[in-house]
Amino acid sequence: MYNVNEMFIYGILSTIIFLTLLPFYYIVRVIQKKYLYGWREKLGFLKSPQLGDKVIMLHGVSVGEVIALENLTKRIKAEFPDYKIVVTTGTKTGQDIAHKKYADIADLVTYFPFDIPFAVNSFLNKIKPSVVLIAETELWPNFAYLCNKKNIPLYIINGRISDNTFNAYKRLTFFFKHILKNYTGMFMQSIEDKNKLIAIGANPENTEFMGNLKFDVKKQDVNIDIGKGTNKLIIAGSTHKGEDEIVLDAFVNVKKQVPSAKLLHVSRHLDRIPDIVELIKKTGLSYGYRSKGDTFVDKEIILLDTMGELGKMYSICDVAFIGGSFNNTGGHNPLEASVYNKPVITGPSIHNFKDIYGILTRTNAGKLVQTPKELEDHILKLLTDDEFYKSAQQDCLTVFDSQKGALDFVIKKLKDKLL
Repeated sequence: MYNVNEMFIYGILSTIIFLTLLPFYYIVRVIQKKYLYGWREKLGFLKSPQLGDKVIMLHGVSVGEVIALENLTKRIKAEFPDYKIVVTTGTKTGQDIAHKKYADIADLVTYFPFDIPFAVNSFLNKIKPSVVLIAETELWPNFAYLCNKKNIPLYIINGRISDNTFNAYKRLTFFFKHILKNYTGMFMQSIEDKNKLIAIGANPENTEFMGNLKFDVKKQDVNIDIGKGTNKLIIAGSTHKGEDEIVLDAFVNVKKQVPSAKLLHVSRHLDRIPDIVELIKKTGLSYGYRSKGDTFVDKEIILLDTMGELGKMYSICDVAFIGGSFNNTGGHNPLEASVYNKPVITGPSIHNFKDIYGILTRTNAGKLVQTPKELEDHILKLLTDDEFYKSAQQDCLTVFDSQKGALDFVIKKLKDKLL
């Protein structure tokens, strides 16, 4: 626990620095034509939500963390029906996703407070959390200290530390070891992450390996009649503008060497399908629509123009390209395909799922390509090299086995604390 004088000094300094920089930050945001979203809530000026005395709070700073917490939050709602659920984020994009995904789950979605004493204190007094779960590894000194002071259990879950962050923190171990003493438990994605956190001052007795929540993906019950047969099926999932040309060019070239190749094309936005059809027509290949019952019996390309079917379609493919990765979108979730032991390929833009791809691409379960030509070459390798393909499938299975159980781990810790 902090020395009280140290914490007092840190609190004063952090407040002075914050108030000094805030006007400049605001001016920069205005110049960039961006708003200081959620600033009232971040300063602790949120309206008292009247949640009662049983509240479980979960924090995910941005999109990736918010998505990772979805299944856990649903499980918490089922396992702890007497508790209210509060979800916080740190960014506008995270807030938008949270409002969409947690509309029927959370009792309140709001912003995480700035890490200055008066903002944190106001926030905690209004939310009154019974326990706080923070996804990934965000270390907020004032928040951690005040949770400890108010006897609020505070956990890091799904924690990870990049090599760059670890190297920076390692030089400040004398500082972080005091912060980390205020956490009730720290549960990390890997043994390596666990050891890194201990090396910067975490208590080995409450720092544990839990696996990765994002790998708690369930297979869907599937019964799909789309005429795949013995053909080799490539899925291009959740493509965005500019990626359709890349996918179609690669498919045309692959098909020259693998005549049995078929393509299920899935645009992220259905209103783009007419434009994609115009691109397909230029290839001269036959195409059809899922909504019309067309199949690969007599079509080379099927457009998935129905909602909610992509996840189960991955179960019948051979190779999956995950879109949103050849632009600045940041990629989409590859685990919907990997859970069926299907090798995935992504372009270079993966910031929304960087940690997942980091795990998958350590093996042949996933491949990050930098260019359209690399995409084409890797698809060909998977479709023509049987031994390589089998190893990639086995790697998918091995990766999931190594990460499973994270959700049950967190639920057990909550039951031990709350029930």
